Amino acid sequence: MTEKVKVTALKKSFGKLNVLNGIDVSIAEGEVVCVIGPSGSGKSTFLRCLNRLEKATGGEIIIDGYPILDKHININKVRQQIGMVFQNFNLFSHLTVKKNIMLAPIDSKKLTPAQAEETAMQLLKRVGLEDKADAYPHQLSGGQQQRVAIARSLAMNPDIMLFDEPTSALDPEMVGEVLQVMRELAEGGMTMVVVTHEMGFARDVADRVIFMADGVIVEEGTPEEVFGNPKEDRTKEFLSCVL
Repeated sequence: MTEKVKVTALKKSFGKLNVLNGIDVSIAEGEVVCVIGPSGSGKSTFLRCLNRLEKATGGEIIIDGYPILDKHININKVRQQIGMVFQNFNLFSHLTVKKNIMLAPIDSKKLTPAQAEETAMQLLKRVGLEDKADAYPHQLSGGQQQRVAIARSLAMNPDIMLFDEPTSALDPEMVGEVLQVMRELAEGGMTMVVVTHEMGFARDVADRVIFMADGVIVEEGTPEEVFGNPKEDRTKEFLSCVL
């Protein structure tokens, strides 16, 4: 299998606070990896290092063969291959849903407005929101906004999708509609790294589950291994609180 992401001895500190203490992981093309663990374990920082939203303090990250911590690398070019979906949607409030999705492809991929509009409408159909193309973000529910945010990331035709707790800001009844879109992406073969509190999603959809605590990977394996037969006491303790 083709290796999409290779992380070696990754460290990140903010001043004296060590958030990541040597992370080693590789992710294959088409693999869905769910990262779970207590708050403050470094999950989101790890994810943000993968597209250099946070600059690592040490170690190496290779994405699609590009060493992204190398100062000579054109990080914006690499980022075009990496979609990122945040907790808080980050949509532009003054633009319609359709315009939110069209913006980056016109800017970065140099699509014509007509091409970008066609792409936007296809993606809105894919996430079940084509009837909302001309609405503004404030006119949508949280779940709809997050589905638009996913469509916006997909408009760049990324190789890899990163999700940073994409459902944690949503009302419980809206979580399902977002997870459904993510399930369909996974079934379509998208390489995905998902930081999540949704254990059911991790159990059903992940190829591999990584449990992080205190800035290290404590345990990783298939969902059956990690949820069904965890080896480490720290993993057992965490799962007993959340399952």
